[in-house]
Amino acid sequence: MGINKLFFKYVSLNVLGMVGISLYILADTFFIAQALGSNGIASLNLSIPAYGVINGIGLMLGLGGASRYSILSAQKKTKTAQKVYAQSLIFGVIIGGVFLVFGLFGSGLIARSLGANNETLASTSIYLQTILFFSPFFILNNTLQSFVRNDGDPSLAMSGMMIGSFLNIVLDYIFIFPLDMGMFGAALATCIAPISSIAVLSIHFKRATNQLKFVFQKLNWIVLKDICYLGATGFINEIASAVVLFLFNTIIFSLEGNLGLAAYGIVANISFVVLSLFTGVAQGAQPLLSDSYGKRDLSKIKHVLTLSIITALVISATVYLTTLLFKSGIIAAFNSDQSTQVAEMAATGLIVYFIGFFFAGINTISTTYFSATDQPRLALFFSLLRGGVLIIPIVLLFSYLWGMNGVWMSYVAAEAIVVLWIVIKMNPRKRIRQAK
Repeated sequence: MGINKLFFKYVSLNVLGMVGISLYILADTFFIAQALGSNGIASLNLSIPAYGVINGIGLMLGLGGASRYSILSAQKKTKTAQKVYAQSLIFGVIIGGVFLVFGLFGSGLIARSLGANNETLASTSIYLQTILFFSPFFILNNTLQSFVRNDGDPSLAMSGMMIGSFLNIVLDYIFIFPLDMGMFGAALATCIAPISSIAVLSIHFKRATNQLKFVFQKLNWIVLKDICYLGATGFINEIASAVVLFLFNTIIFSLEGNLGLAAYGIVANISFVVLSLFTGVAQGAQPLLSDSYGKRDLSKIKHVLTLSIITALVISATVYLTTLLFKSGIIAAFNSDQSTQVAEMAATGLIVYFIGFFFAGINTISTTYFSATDQPRLALFFSLLRGGVLIIPIVLLFSYLWGMNGVWMSYVAAEAIVVLWIVIKMNPRKRIRQAK
């Protein structure tokens, strides 16, 4: 299969799967908005940082482990590649168990630390406790997704994501409305999704093409350090989103209270969907980049990288144009209280904040490229730059100068600065020369 067809096969399947995952976050937002109003959206928004940490660990183990697995497999180091696979899964289950304990005994404390007040504490605590209790499945699912995709089965990886997402949307409606389970129902529906996805992914291990062999073993900290270091961009990107969300929540609450949080909840949850599309492109390109790097194929690396960036820019333009044309309808779908103040703030946020997608898409592709070609230092540096080093001082300054408009503009400014820096540092030809 030609490189173009292979690229669009991997990317389209992965983007489709990520759309499915994003839809169940939007389903949560929509159903909670209808059933619980602005306070429900605010509670969901306050819970997202914790979900981001869990998701980030799964992505770190998946991206780092699968990138190393693909590079080693391309170099015919099969035994070492299998060790990377086993270590990723074992460590993921252990970390998931730690989060489970936190969920059982510390959800209220975590909710308060994330900014929940008397109006949102109960529902935020319930959502957090449920998500944390099921965290081993979230982490294991994200990790397996990457390995199955890198083992030549992107169609099954997509099917797992889509089936889990569809089931979540159906259960969201059933749990929240007919069964009247409220916030717990929304969280439980979300948590069943990764379990069903894992069940679908397990089909891969019965296929003749399967090269993934699990052997139980003691934790090897050298291997784990390499996995985590190489995949740190996935973790940092999620943590960055959580940090930004927490910081924005705090600043917006001080500026506009719970109505401001509700407006940001609309912008943030739609943003989550768009960013997941960029992640889908990046994760779809990653196996091809890692394989090409393992084989020292410079032309293929450059071609895949170019296709990835063009695809991200097309997505950005499509999303922004659609938002401009249909922003009123988008806002109305999530503004069940029909608050004029929420609608006005969200409308400005969609127009200004979404400009940042043109830069964020390139940055997401680039950090994944650095990880896929065994450049963890650059991947980690730019992820940290996006996640806090730039945006924290910028949002503090901009919000002080321009209020809510400054909050929206800070995201655009931070992503634009990172793009300029990445352009200076990215040099695939130099990377191949260094690796020889």
